[in-house]
Amino acid sequence: VNCSHKLEYVKLKKWLKDRGFEDSNLRPAEFWDTGRGLMTTKALQAGDLIISLPEKCLLTTGTVLSSCLGEYIMKWKPPVSPLTALCTFLIAEKHAGEKSLWKPYLDVLPETYSCPVCLEHDVVSLLPEPLRKKAQEQRTMVHELYMSSKAFFSSLQPLFAENTETIFNYSALEWAWCTINTRTIYMKHSQRECFSLEPDVYALAPYLDLLNHSPNVQVKAAFNHQTRSYEIRTNSQCKKYEEVFICYGPHDNQRLLLEYGFVAMDNPHSSVYVSSDTLLKYFPPLDKQRNAKVSILKDHDLLENLTFGWDGPSWRLLTALKVLSLGADEFTCWRRTLLGDVISARNEQQALNVTAKICHFLIEETQHVLLQISQLKRSNKNLKKHLALVEALRLEDLKILEKSAEILCNLNKATT
Repeated sequence: VNCSHKLEYVKLKKWLKDRGFEDSNLRPAEFWDTGRGLMTTKALQAGDLIISLPEKCLLTTGTVLSSCLGEYIMKWKPPVSPLTALCTFLIAEKHAGEKSLWKPYLDVLPETYSCPVCLEHDVVSLLPEPLRKKAQEQRTMVHELYMSSKAFFSSLQPLFAENTETIFNYSALEWAWCTINTRTIYMKHSQRECFSLEPDVYALAPYLDLLNHSPNVQVKAAFNHQTRSYEIRTNSQCKKYEEVFICYGPHDNQRLLLEYGFVAMDNPHSSVYVSSDTLLKYFPPLDKQRNAKVSILKDHDLLENLTFGWDGPSWRLLTALKVLSLGADEFTCWRRTLLGDVISARNEQQALNVTAKICHFLIEETQHVLLQISQLKRSNKNLKKHLALVEALRLEDLKILEKSAEILCNLNKATT
């Protein structure tokens, strides 16, 4: 459904035009599968320019420094990070309401987000274990950002009639952090002394950030120093009146959910991760060389990023399992295992058997969680949207694991 007649988009387009943005062939629209996005009013060919957004329309740390916050940032010690500066600006501008120069942009930003940092504990506990851990780290990081910024927020008191504690509260910071984390484009800025040493690589791009992600398209995106605009060119075709997609990178669904708060169905990059705990469960603690094997895997970074994908178990997973399956008489050959050599038929067979067991264990675990989700959806109406997100992730995991089980079954038949 075309939404370009809606008042907030009319105001946004006028605001962008005043800053030098030429109206392109893109129109805001609601799509049944992706929600809000941009559609094209003309067919696009590979190499076509999708959008060119002038520098004046971008929100960067430069924007922040030229605002009334600039002098406070300049004199604050120790220096704030570029991320803190942008979060502070978003919160202050949102609070300014009608008085904000950025109001037309703020009005089209989401009120809420679905990144793990915003999810209820009950929902987070249903995520796959490796993602659950990362979600916890994300939450801790945002909380630490808030705690370490409180003194700086207090220093801004002269700018506000209300108490800064009520304006710059935790939920305001969480909203600002999610806005930046889910929507910024990568744009390198030169290091400024008034900021800490963290890289200054953020730019918020009004209108451009309505473009949704698809793992199946390719684009070229960069700041053009000749035209002083951020430009995106498509490497794919797009039919007239269809949604225009860009690609945020070859991310699997766990990464998409963690960083952007959504999952992509039939994502070719998707993987199911095997934790080291799950891996080691299938090897007897009586094995005298077990600790040495685990040390070898650790030293060669083979205890992390072990996955099942659409094409079955990854090389990393199989190699880790072959090392753990080495017999006492084969242990000295571990270097050859890492190089991909076949040590013995017994070693190959055992590694395959354990891989199949792990795959079936993860299938059962995923089915169990899907059952929990469907029960929670019935009893907890207010969590329905977030539960549906975890459900989509888990359903994709189940498809990958079932495909892997089939591949392993065929491999087993071939070797026996």
